[in-house]
Amino acid sequence: MTTSDQPLPPRPKHLPIAPKAIPGLRRLPLADESRPVDQYWRPLYAVWEVTLQCDLACRHCGSRAGRTRPDELDTREALDLVQQMHEMGVKEVTMIGGEAYLRPDWLEIAKAISSRGMELTMTTGGRNLTEDKARAMKDVGFRSVSVSVDGLEAMHDALRGVRGSWRAALQSIRNLKAAGIPVSANTQITRPGLTQIEETFDLLVSAGIHAWQVSQTVPMGRAADEPELLLEPYQVLETMSVLYRIKKKADAAKVRIWPGNDIGYFGPYETMLRGTMPRGHMSSCGAGRMTLGIEANGAIKGCPSLPTKDYTGGNLRDASLKDIWERSPKLRFTRDRTVEDLWGFCKTCYYADECRSGCSWTSHVFLGRIGNNPFCHHRVLEHLREGKRERMVLATPPEGQPFDYGIFDIVVEDWPEDELVRARELAKTAEGFLLHTERAAAGIRERFEARAKDLPEEAVHE
Repeated sequence: MTTSDQPLPPRPKHLPIAPKAIPGLRRLPLADESRPVDQYWRPLYAVWEVTLQCDLACRHCGSRAGRTRPDELDTREALDLVQQMHEMGVKEVTMIGGEAYLRPDWLEIAKAISSRGMELTMTTGGRNLTEDKARAMKDVGFRSVSVSVDGLEAMHDALRGVRGSWRAALQSIRNLKAAGIPVSANTQITRPGLTQIEETFDLLVSAGIHAWQVSQTVPMGRAADEPELLLEPYQVLETMSVLYRIKKKADAAKVRIWPGNDIGYFGPYETMLRGTMPRGHMSSCGAGRMTLGIEANGAIKGCPSLPTKDYTGGNLRDASLKDIWERSPKLRFTRDRTVEDLWGFCKTCYYADECRSGCSWTSHVFLGRIGNNPFCHHRVLEHLREGKRERMVLATPPEGQPFDYGIFDIVVEDWPEDELVRARELAKTAEGFLLHTERAAAGIRERFEARAKDLPEEAVHE
């Protein structure tokens, strides 16, 4: 059997599940002054990792969450950041972790956000989101909470590293709804979980969600340790077809579908999936233009997902949020990027100037730099016309720190003959999966259920 035919193997032993994070980067250079373009763009949406501590041990966690950072902001510093975000014009703040509710002062921080008129939301694994916590969240002003559910029970528990995490996530949805908080869900698409996405969506609709965000797993953090979790670029054919099928059901159920910035681009389903966006389709990366990422130790990035060592623009202990936003070279890259910064297929693409290689996070954690993105529906279809496909091969493994990544090579190859026929049929009809995916899926559920009993009931971070 190939790797993707098997249940997930034991975790790699050469790295701890949750390493002790090194202190954040400090005293980073800032430009002498801000430019008009830096003052034009404002961080309308902020995602704030309030702690790296976590009660799960997810195999695909990009931040390798588990342990508290050694230098996390104290309460006074966190409340000062809330005021700075308000002064910068932030409209919405999403609290994340690790797991945000594990920070002792999380409700105090949350109340400070909502009391300043910023929309307060959260993304959670829901492992220990009790009825009492849900009621307290309602009291401090949470407007919506997104609960992570990555598949059916055995698949989800295997990916999240804790037995019972799936049931706890669904219970957290019930707890939040009982408290009067609207609930959405988010799902990461992995290679072994791909064929369960439709059933997972149906389950979430029955649980009463109002919106669903879906993204693909990319090789950052623990996911970079296990390439068998990752989709291949040519599997964009399958993911987009799945989302096309789900969108029809979502519209009937009045559930909003929100494909992540790492999904798709400019294929035949773009208007259906992203027609409500300002331009009616996906546009280029918004990091450092409309989005803001904050790590628990005060590190500022243009997007919360971007690798820490490459994209930290400054630390709140050294400079104000405004100065970092306007004067850090690390936050200016999308403000200054042109087609000349692209490379590979993306540089010659018809959509090059509009897209500019899409999601910077996806490009960088696969290839070590931005400007070329093989996980693109238009690109996959263009290769398919020629009977070609792209595949990723790990060349350099990750080092084992939060937000680290490996380096992959792109291999361009001919489609296998039987798969080429199926791929072209899938591109036309959006029905079914590739032959290999169907063969692998036949036994995945049974094998995961057999392994589920061996999972720990509490997160193990060693």
